[in-house]
Amino acid sequence: MNFSIRVGKIADMPSVLELIKELAHFEKEAEAVEISVADLEKDGFGNYPLFKTFVAEIDKEIVGMALFYPRYSTWKGPTIHLEDLIVKKSKRGLNIGSALYKKVIAYGNNLGVKRIEWVVLDWNTPAIAFYKKTGAKVLNDWQTVQMDDKAIKNYLEIL
Repeated sequence: MNFSIRVGKIADMPSVLELIKELAHFEKEAEAVEISVADLEKDGFGNYPLFKTFVAEIDKEIVGMALFYPRYSTWKGPTIHLEDLIVKKSKRGLNIGSALYKKVIAYGNNLGVKRIEWVVLDWNTPAIAFYKKTGAKVLNDWQTVQMDDKAIKNYLEIL
């Protein structure tokens, strides 16, 4: 099956949101997705875009995507964070995920970033093996820390 990869457009955001929801379901957090198509359109295509996407298409149907954004490391300088990379379950095994991954890596290389980073769930052993095979380091000594909006408000109230 032939597929193509291109830069995501605002008209792609309904399909991107469906892929985000599919990924959340895969990661056993289906109810955690709060954003809307309007949020994606505003945040990705407003005056100050917060992210970029690459999408994979087969016969004009979006079957995969990678969403990423710039970060800055005080040790390294400019970096990219790959937030999500997902291929529809029915289209896996066609090397679409590998092609999206390579597109993000090439994009970062062209920008001259010093690092591309992402997180992977510890139980997603096929993904971990793939990343290691490509030369990525999986860091076991760093823990992801998050504070959701409720925790932010609670913390600020106790100050």
